[in-house]
Amino acid sequence: MSVPEDRPAQRRLARLRIDVTPLRTSPDFRLIFASGLITYLGSMITYVALPFQVAQLTGSFVAVGLIGLAELVPLVLFGLYGGALADAVDRRVMVIATEVASAALVGALLVNSLMPTPQLWVLYVVAMLLAAVDGLQRPSLDAMIPRVVAHDQLAAASALTAIRWQLGSIVGPAIGGLLLSAGGAVAAYGVDVATFLVSIVLLWRLHSIRAERTDDERPSLRHITAGVRYAWSRKDLLGTYAVDLIAMTFAFPYALFPFLAEDLGAPWALGLLYSAGAVGSLVVTLTSGWTSSIHRHGKAIVISAALWGLGIGLVAVTDSLWWVLLFLAFAGGADMVSGIFRSVMWNQTIPDEMRGRMAGIELLSYSIGPLLGQVRSSTAASLTSLRMSFLSGGVLCIIGVGVAAISLPSLWNYDDRTSAEAARQRERRQQQE
Repeated sequence: MSVPEDRPAQRRLARLRIDVTPLRTSPDFRLIFASGLITYLGSMITYVALPFQVAQLTGSFVAVGLIGLAELVPLVLFGLYGGALADAVDRRVMVIATEVASAALVGALLVNSLMPTPQLWVLYVVAMLLAAVDGLQRPSLDAMIPRVVAHDQLAAASALTAIRWQLGSIVGPAIGGLLLSAGGAVAAYGVDVATFLVSIVLLWRLHSIRAERTDDERPSLRHITAGVRYAWSRKDLLGTYAVDLIAMTFAFPYALFPFLAEDLGAPWALGLLYSAGAVGSLVVTLTSGWTSSIHRHGKAIVISAALWGLGIGLVAVTDSLWWVLLFLAFAGGADMVSGIFRSVMWNQTIPDEMRGRMAGIELLSYSIGPLLGQVRSSTAASLTSLRMSFLSGGVLCIIGVGVAAISLPSLWNYDDRTSAEAARQRERRQQQE
């Protein structure tokens, strides 16, 4: 009979399909997911429009590069403070307030673009302020997820959350390019403002989500320091931060893509190079049902981070555009696996009263690495060659991740079935439910 033979195949397919249970069971998660998808799509449009407008006004590569430098310091400072705020105030109020602030800032870009002569300084100031607001918002947003999703659904929630970034990273720049060509920066900023307004309406319907505080201490340097001490005491957490920082610092060569496109004789494929990693990530996410059955999260993080380095390094060994795109997609998929399990570890083991401050540290770990990676890859290319920059970055990534795993064995040995922290938080959630 064919039916019994089909059932195992159907079960295997079911394990691969992305688990959408959190969307079915949690109204608050549905609201967070929908608002995040809409607002990030708009933000990626501005991500394209801002450097485009700077390039129009200056014609300088350096001026465009300074946008990232302007964003770095506010992101670091306000990311840490945003983490402290997330553990002290209503996270719903924090997310809505920062969403309103972001809408106002993009509105300022819109007004500036409508002027006969747009002011360059406005673009840099708004870029800095947007980075600061993002640093304030992201910890509260990340810390909300474990509160609105059942403990055993956190892996599925992490995968679903990743879809927002992937779709935004693929579709947003494409829409941004069309808007810029059709209506210029005015059209791009106008659409982004509209997405913020829709997002605010959705977030307004959320329930209040306050941290489960054990004290009445106000956000302060002492409050932040307590969070840093907690992170230092958790070597498995330190390992997740270290592995991601190492992987991105050594093997994030996106600044070289314009030169790689020329080297491959395919300048028309620049957009494909930028989107290949996101496509790989999306494929992994859409087939991520299997992640819920994986328990040795530490090994999964380390191995997938090393595979990211392998994918980047392999770019150096081929002159075929299609192989390059395949290797970049492979790298993006590996990075997504690492990201899913890092997120699951964080959400399953960190106490709610610490979740915001840890989210602030997490924000730094996955934001600083790519910025340093741009510098490393560009410097290596100038000192050696374009291909050697990719190859050396991949090799250094694999070595660095291996050293981190050896130096922090609690990461490599982490298993959610035997972790005392995971068991403690699981029991805590069961008592609340």
